[in-house]
Amino acid sequence: MNMSEPVYIVGLDIGTTKIACIVGEKMPNGKIEIRGYGRADSTGVKRGMVFNIDETVDAIKRAVAEASEQSKVEIRSVNVGIAGHHIKSIQHRGVLIRDNADVEITDQELDKLKQDMYKVSVTPGEEIIDVIPQEYIVDDEPGIRHPKGMLGSKLEANYHVIIGQTSAAKNIVKCIERAGLVMENMILEPIASATAVLEEDEKEAGVAIVDIGGGTTDVAVFYDKIIYHTAVIPFGGNIITEDIRQGCSIIKKHAEEIKVKFGSAVASESREDEVVSIPGLRGREPREISFKNLANIIQARLEEIFDLVNFEIQKVNTEHKLIAGIVLTGGGANMKHICQLAEFKTGLEVRIGYPNEYLSNETSKELESPMYSTGIGLVLEGIARYEEEMNRRPHDDSNDSKVKVTDKKTPKQGGGFSLKGVVTAFTKYFNVKSENLDKDIIDNK
Repeated sequence: MNMSEPVYIVGLDIGTTKIACIVGEKMPNGKIEIRGYGRADSTGVKRGMVFNIDETVDAIKRAVAEASEQSKVEIRSVNVGIAGHHIKSIQHRGVLIRDNADVEITDQELDKLKQDMYKVSVTPGEEIIDVIPQEYIVDDEPGIRHPKGMLGSKLEANYHVIIGQTSAAKNIVKCIERAGLVMENMILEPIASATAVLEEDEKEAGVAIVDIGGGTTDVAVFYDKIIYHTAVIPFGGNIITEDIRQGCSIIKKHAEEIKVKFGSAVASESREDEVVSIPGLRGREPREISFKNLANIIQARLEEIFDLVNFEIQKVNTEHKLIAGIVLTGGGANMKHICQLAEFKTGLEVRIGYPNEYLSNETSKELESPMYSTGIGLVLEGIARYEEEMNRRPHDDSNDSKVKVTDKKTPKQGGGFSLKGVVTAFTKYFNVKSENLDKDIIDNK
């Protein structure tokens, strides 16, 4: 492969409310430049899981076509995210007794140790989605991050093993294939979001990322730069919209719009005399909803979500070690006063995570919204895994022929190869960008 030619990596975020396709290129300064992106409404996904193959495939095609047109690259392979309430994680240790303690530890030995983790017994109907190394131990010496080149007779490693339903993974693969694409990597969404919004200092100090999407809330806990816990909570922004729909007796479209435009996570910050008027259906009387009542509905559901987040954090027994507190991202992080509520419910410091840390200045401001954290993170994770694979094997120019392009620069889209165990490596995220309310639909009084 000609390393002077640009390498494009594609992230595909299959969310509950939107499907986003993002094409990124790593620049010489280490920043990521977004060459193109597309999005489509997601109607075939519920709580992070595919429920309608045809609708999901159609949305994927539309998002990919838009991103391809902007970037002038014919997209062939993608890094896909996975989430859903079926996701769970365990910690497991692998051991390898080496034949010769005087020979340096190699990449092949590290790969063998990792691949052995995929043989761990799981419940029927489940499979290991991803295996993430936490630390290595060489001859009982712990805390080693990069054992390659060291000497020793016994090599051990602690792994964070992510498990999910086989059917959920296969449905995603089927959608990708029917859309005419190749799945390069399947990546757990909270891992992708963390890559996009967390700094290394935060991971070292101890931090929990909370990605509030349309159908799920994803949680990942880091300490000492090691991921200790991941979880997917089956509640997100859509259930808040449903609460508003039922509580205010309005249609879903209006519930989503008033949530985004007038909602607040803290009821005490809203006034009783401020109201929004919803026109009645087919000549019926308009319905007035106070900002206070709207905020009460939102706060009640968010408190439940943060209680579950707190429960997941306490599973790790590191709540007192999370010096960097919580980083909120995802579309739900755009809710007004959400940081105050999260701090009150968890007792930890909270900030909003924007996926602009690793993006070049030329990137569209729209992509710097928390709702694109997962999509940006998929590109970043895809680049990291692509570079790791390139460093581990000799260059093979024949792989380049697998990638078609549409512009005259002949850029290469990363991923003309399939990583070993691609189906075992699995992102969520979501949320729709609500449009401003039409004055004929809603009047703010």
